[in-house]
Amino acid sequence: MVKNKQINQTIKNKRNGYWEEYHPNGQLYSKGNYIKGNRDGYWEAYHSNGQLYSKGNYINGKPHGYWEVYNHNSNICYKGKYVNGEKKAYWEGYYHNGEVITKFIS
Repeated sequence: MVKNKQINQTIKNKRNGYWEEYHPNGQLYSKGNYIKGNRDGYWEAYHSNGQLYSKGNYINGKPHGYWEVYNHNSNICYKGKYVNGEKKAYWEGYYHNGEVITKFIS
């Protein structure tokens, strides 16, 4: 038996728990969890055509850990690591055909 999960809840006017947001055309925009108004844990965001835009983790409202960002055609644009909201370590950018165009270490 599948339980209904509650979405888009607030506690003391702060987002809390699982949230989903939608583009004006009805396509999913983003989904993930909030804790006391801050994004926390794994999140995904989507282009208005429904294709994945980005995926990664947040801690206390800041990107943290490995992230990937995609174009409208689901091809990876860049990937790398955040530490406490700042790009760190090794990042790669890609052409539409998947060829690496940039590499940098912050």
